[in-house]
Amino acid sequence: MGTVGVENILSTPLNRIYVPEGDVLHAIKKGDSGYLDFGEVYFSQVHTGAIKAWKRHQKMTLNLVVPYGEVHFTFVDEKGLYYSETIGDKNYVRLTVPPGLWFGFKGCSNKISLVMNASNIPHDPSESERKKTDEIKYDWSKV
Repeated sequence: MGTVGVENILSTPLNRIYVPEGDVLHAIKKGDSGYLDFGEVYFSQVHTGAIKAWKRHQKMTLNLVVPYGEVHFTFVDEKGLYYSETIGDKNYVRLTVPPGLWFGFKGCSNKISLVMNASNIPHDPSESERKKTDEIKYDWSKV
């Protein structure tokens, strides 16, 4: 795995189509910037104030969307540079994240938030690493 920096993260605005009975929220389609291949789509719930950190994938490219709620993501590269963005109801975008970056996230709305990942490969626990929340210095209290 070569060195990947936080400057390789792609933030793509997404369409949210108003429908009186309930909105339609686009996420990703073949041909979009950031789309490499299809491995699987999964969802992760995050409670208000809960922090899920830190994880780094060796092979998986993430395509993260928050269709419900607000989630603050932080990414760290090998040079110690950080990239943070809060996405969801108020900032409806897709974050495309290459492998090799440490990341964590925190639920920021007053309801359970939902994170969707459309990854390029199926989940494989042997291709990722984990660290405890306090092993990477980041002040989650300011989020």
